Amino acid sequence: MAKLGKRTKAAREAFAGKENLSVEDAVSLIKANASAKFDETVEISMNLGVDPRHADQMVRGVVGLPNGTGKDVRVAVFARGPKAEEAQAAGADIVGAEDLMETVQGGTIEFDRCIATPDMMPIVGRLGKVLGPRNLMPNPKVGTVTMDVADAVKAAKGGEVQFKAEKAGVVHAGVGKASFDEAKLVENIRAFVGAVAKAKPAGAKGTYMKKVSLSSTMGPGVSVDVENAVTE
Repeated sequence: MAKLGKRTKAAREAFAGKENLSVEDAVSLIKANASAKFDETVEISMNLGVDPRHADQMVRGVVGLPNGTGKDVRVAVFARGPKAEEAQAAGADIVGAEDLMETVQGGTIEFDRCIATPDMMPIVGRLGKVLGPRNLMPNPKVGTVTMDVADAVKAAKGGEVQFKAEKAGVVHAGVGKASFDEAKLVENIRAFVGAVAKAKPAGAKGTYMKKVSLSSTMGPGVSVDVENAVTE
């Protein structure tokens, strides 16, 4: 068994025996132990009582975090003509059509969010096997297939987070940086949990939110009291 480093050992000791904390206490614990040499991301993981293999149990959506993510989001936009110009003016990092499709098909994906105008979807549709598994496929349900590309780009750059339940019914996302004030992290976390709560699908049965956990990029996780997490 590999020997634990001092930082890892200290973090595990700090988290030992602590579970089902309030959001405030969990954030305080995570911030106090986020000692990596970079600004760690605070991540949330939610275990939901759904089976995403069934269409009526899929959970997906988008939420604008009130205090942003602290991350520089790279945005690609599939558009032509005036809409391409709008996207560029709004701050899109990459704008294109067939040329962008060929770049992605070649294996170069240098963006974190992909937006497309509706007329571009026949082109973007060819990239489903590449973008789909990375959760980058534009979708009108989360506002990434739209004619209002300027607002979509600004929202993506401003702290909008998409979420989608994985096969096991788990939703995972970054909700800020360890350097954020505790109050701002708490506000972001409650906004995210609230959005997932509102996205409860019609086919969900039994307990919807089974477990909520928080962690930093390099730190241990800690469970959060579900009722506290959904309370404003």
